[in-house]
Amino acid sequence: MTPRANALPTDAGELYYSYARPADGALPSLSRQKGVLGIITFQTGFVGEGDGAKPEGILQIPLSGRGDDLCELWKTTQPVLAGTFGDITYRCSRDFLFGSIALAVADLPAGNHGLIHPPLQNAAELAYQQIFSLLDRHGYPGLLRIWNFVPDINGVSHGLEHYRQFNIGRQDAFLAHSRLPSRQNIPAASALGSVDGPLVVYFLAARRNSVAVENPRQISAYHYPQEYGPSSPTFSRAGWVDLGQQKILFISGTASIIGHQTRHGGNVAAQARESMANIAAVVAETNRVAAGSPYDLNDLSYKVYLRQFTDLPIVRAELDRLVTPKAPIFYLQADICRADLLVEIEATAGVLRGGMA
Repeated sequence: MTPRANALPTDAGELYYSYARPADGALPSLSRQKGVLGIITFQTGFVGEGDGAKPEGILQIPLSGRGDDLCELWKTTQPVLAGTFGDITYRCSRDFLFGSIALAVADLPAGNHGLIHPPLQNAAELAYQQIFSLLDRHGYPGLLRIWNFVPDINGVSHGLEHYRQFNIGRQDAFLAHSRLPSRQNIPAASALGSVDGPLVVYFLAARRNSVAVENPRQISAYHYPQEYGPSSPTFSRAGWVDLGQQKILFISGTASIIGHQTRHGGNVAAQARESMANIAAVVAETNRVAAGSPYDLNDLSYKVYLRQFTDLPIVRAELDRLVTPKAPIFYLQADICRADLLVEIEATAGVLRGGMA
């Protein structure tokens, strides 16, 4: 039976987010700790307990295996219940829901009205339809943050780039659930390339809605011209949410884009600097929108995706100049949504770091 959120205790909760490097074999026991909402591992060689099954509560992203051997951990101070809904596995507390879905992109049913759509487009629409249905059913209207991992994101099939196929399916699901007319319903998001495998999406939702924040240096992604595909990317540049004791900022995957155009093609150092300039602009805009809750680049936790992992020393040197050495930074190799982008950076602030034994 799928647990219902209203069966949970009513104590006020806080959200914790951290990177960790567990000892060999420690992930299954870590997933059973009190209050754990989810654990994300990016190492392709991960093996679960016993017969090799993945321990419950742990999601493995099929990246290339290059990057920091860290895990991403989300935890709350509230009691947590686990459940399933369609193809989604999730854990929820009174205030938060953290879930994931992985869908193979082959042999999926045709899209709406029996039209034949590319399998990846179908997978994206089905994944988001299930996510919205789950949140509607259990009363978590605030989709705060979502991470998408698209197989061979820059590849082309059925005459269209995979990322563009994904954008069509994602937007169709937003429209079907009436989440697109109000831009405040569009969450912060990232979309990266994974190795061959399923479309993987994981997400964080809450009882409260976030406030969408845009970047004055960029055109909103959902207003991109059609040169970027039949459907615009459906995400906000950032989302800010007031949870009472916590005021959290989720900054979407951010790259070297001004207006809607890529800048500094082929120069990874310049792209890293431009990406950070865009993050600084988002932080400044958030400080304007959310008066009284100032953020700073040094307050953020960062996740950095590199198209070529050999660029790590260059990008790390740029970030070392721009943020304090104490800022947590997690480096991974992944393809990025545009073939001319070499680096993408996402960030989070206001989530309590640590909180993991």
